[in-house]
Amino acid sequence: QVQLVESGGRPAQIGDPLRLSCAASGRIADIAILGWFRQAPGKEREFVAAITWNEGTTFYSETTKHRFSVSRVNARYRVDLHILNLRPEDTAVYYCAVMSKQRAQLRADPGEYRYWGQGTQVTVSA
Repeated sequence: QVQLVESGGRPAQIGDPLRLSCAASGRIADIAILGWFRQAPGKEREFVAAITWNEGTTFYSETTKHRFSVSRVNARYRVDLHILNLRPEDTAVYYCAVMSKQRAQLRADPGEYRYWGQGTQVTVSA
């Protein structure tokens, strides 16, 4: 089992930067890819970014690639998601999740992720 805990979500204003963190514990060896997803009210869960655990290769969606960056803090089994210039459409619950198999080509599919955190709420307003 891998346990994931997200943090950093908060009410924010348009244009603010924000850092979300995902702390992993348990069977770290099960982590091949750690992904970030978000889900806004009434919408499907959306892929945001992902990082391969060992190589640090990063992936982004077309929507997020210009304002989002994902990085791993090796010593702390933590992956951070940095968001620049927050917009109202960034309002969502942000989840981190673990894929145990190296299937980077399927990184955007929530069904490929085995472990999920509880999520952290980001609310962006004027």
